Amino acid sequence: MKTWVTLLIAIVAETVATSALKASNGFTKLLPSVLVVVGYGTAFYCLSIALRTIQVGTAYAIWSGIGIILVTLVGVVLYKQVPDVATLIGMGLIVAGVIVINLFGKPVGH
Repeated sequence: MKTWVTLLIAIVAETVATSALKASNGFTKLLPSVLVVVGYGTAFYCLSIALRTIQVGTAYAIWSGIGIILVTLVGVVLYKQVPDVATLIGMGLIVAGVIVINLFGKPVGH
């Protein structure tokens, strides 16, 4: 369970960093730029810990699937970026893939 919490922390940190990346305006704004560096540092550190027991492909699929949804939600709320139907369908397919991997795959290595 601890491994999955660590992966979730990595995903949230990456979402914060990606969202701050837009707000940093090409690293011209200090606070968002600091959030980018700290967020990505935290994200990759936590991901590296999670990869001790989760297969890299599985971890990355979960990271990508949840990350895409979270970043899109942040884009809608903070930046008023509304995804079109094709984007929503594609995101749904990604989430479906993550569900299939978790239900039918072998996510824990070693």
